Amino acid sequence: MTSQAFDNAAQLRKLKISRRRFVEGLGAGGILASLGPLSLPGSARAATGEVPSLSGMQFDLSIASHAVSFTGIPGMATLVNGSLPAPTLRWRQGDAVTIRVRNELAEPTSIHWHGILLPANMDGVPGLSFHGIMPGETFTYQFSVRQNGTYWYHTHSGFQEQTGLYGALVIEPSDADPFAYERDHVILLSDWSDLDPSEIYSLLKKQPDYFNYNQPTFRDFIRDAEDQGFRAAMSDRLAWARMRMNRSDIADVGGSTYTYLMNGTTPAGNWTGLFQPGERVRLRFINGSAMTYFDVRIPGLSMTVVAADGQNVHPVTVDEFRIGVAETLDVIVFPTGSDAFTIFAQSMDRSGFARGTLAVHSGLAAEVPELDRVVYLTMADMGHDAMSHSDAAAGGGAPVDHAAMGHSMPAQTDEHLGHTDQASMQAHPSSEAGNPGVDMQAMVPSARLADSGIGLRSNGRRVLTYADLKSLFPDPDGRDPVRKIELHLTGHMGRYMWSFDGIKFSDSDPILLRYGERVRIELVNDTMMEHPIHLHGLWSDIEDEGGAFQLRKHTVSMPPGTKRSYRVTADALGRWAYHCHLLYHMEAGMFREIRVEG
Repeated sequence: MTSQAFDNAAQLRKLKISRRRFVEGLGAGGILASLGPLSLPGSARAATGEVPSLSGMQFDLSIASHAVSFTGIPGMATLVNGSLPAPTLRWRQGDAVTIRVRNELAEPTSIHWHGILLPANMDGVPGLSFHGIMPGETFTYQFSVRQNGTYWYHTHSGFQEQTGLYGALVIEPSDADPFAYERDHVILLSDWSDLDPSEIYSLLKKQPDYFNYNQPTFRDFIRDAEDQGFRAAMSDRLAWARMRMNRSDIADVGGSTYTYLMNGTTPAGNWTGLFQPGERVRLRFINGSAMTYFDVRIPGLSMTVVAADGQNVHPVTVDEFRIGVAETLDVIVFPTGSDAFTIFAQSMDRSGFARGTLAVHSGLAAEVPELDRVVYLTMADMGHDAMSHSDAAAGGGAPVDHAAMGHSMPAQTDEHLGHTDQASMQAHPSSEAGNPGVDMQAMVPSARLADSGIGLRSNGRRVLTYADLKSLFPDPDGRDPVRKIELHLTGHMGRYMWSFDGIKFSDSDPILLRYGERVRIELVNDTMMEHPIHLHGLWSDIEDEGGAFQLRKHTVSMPPGTKRSYRVTADALGRWAYHCHLLYHMEAGMFREIRVEG
């Protein structure tokens, strides 16, 4: 990236942070229909809040570039049939679907059907599944729909996902749902930037904290000293300084650059979903963002979670939930007592929010909450002690003896261990030792399935955790795993390098599974950041802390300092992608191939 481009990006960042409309977007922001009609099936969708919906067994999709403006700054988006997000596709379990995808771009493209069970050559990952869809060509996807629920689709080509190539999948069950509702809305959350994604990536490689506006200030130190005492606050600052790390590294890219969208609509645009009094409303939440975790609540309404990643769960009622990138959650709400309710989705780093409204008619709005206070990482969050995880008001938490706990740099271990006692030190693979791409290691990681996460603990609301989610069915396989595969999520914040076991994708070998075998994958997060890990083509059956089956998912979120395990049945032959679903982490190397062989 040239110095001029760097300066231009800096000027844009300053402009955006100084004007509120760049945080909430323009009320009429969206596709620039003034440029004339697209040469696509159907016309470009203006910012009406209506996402096109296509149903049946035969689909024609066309991918092309089009001008958009969400903040007043024009940019180019990658659209499907002229829509951002892409049209919602509605399938039925048991049907055989055919989707013809035409590439009108000047570069190759692709579509991956996220969480869908299908043949490997239909998975849509260039380099693994197929060669991609070349400019001017049409690729035909054909497969039988073997599941039901809420899923989504997106590209696996370059940074096109960041520029709009994502959409919802709604699959109706062959039998009735185990829960009742009268109305159904898709809530697709995403992040839009006026910067070109390649510029974002270049800036992160040059200065990883470039977009971080939440770094602790002297005022924060004074507040921490009042809460914890001067010595504890100073000890904390010195520990982070010795590690050359930033405890505010919660999100790589935030609201200084992103405008957060709900169904392609800015907060100022106020997407609205209608209901009638007395109705039960199903909300299908999909996190289709490139880099953003969202914390979602609807002030004045409880939400009963009934499905996670398309799979039905025992109903659990909460006030708020965190949804990682690529995850889906279905909830039932019963709007009563008001004509309008705000759907509020704030970014995990508290730098911005997406917002919409449930209302009895369009044009209504309810009060929009203030963003919660920023909470910073602690040593406990990163698996450097076994103390409780209570967030102080300004992000302190219980005082930690950092000198005693220390910070482990990649060093001395030569092999993986099996299950370690929570009080013992975690072993690490030899590939992390002395590795310039690994800047920290979790010393006492644990599953923490019942932990609501940084910024959500003790906030006075009932917050969903993984421990609350239990599949509505028993272990679909029933066999014990025959072997364990341990992988560490690794990175170097200062160099913006990401990997598994300190080995980036380009230097890695495939993980080989034998067809039909049942294995346990154990992930250890050695980084400061939360990572949503997605396995293509195969289910991930999360184990509880006793090793029993708990929850079936396609994307497993890994907070910093955690160690979580899940079972995988290798029941689909072929080459499958396995990666962090944070787009720029995947691009930087946190990606592996899993190969299922007969």
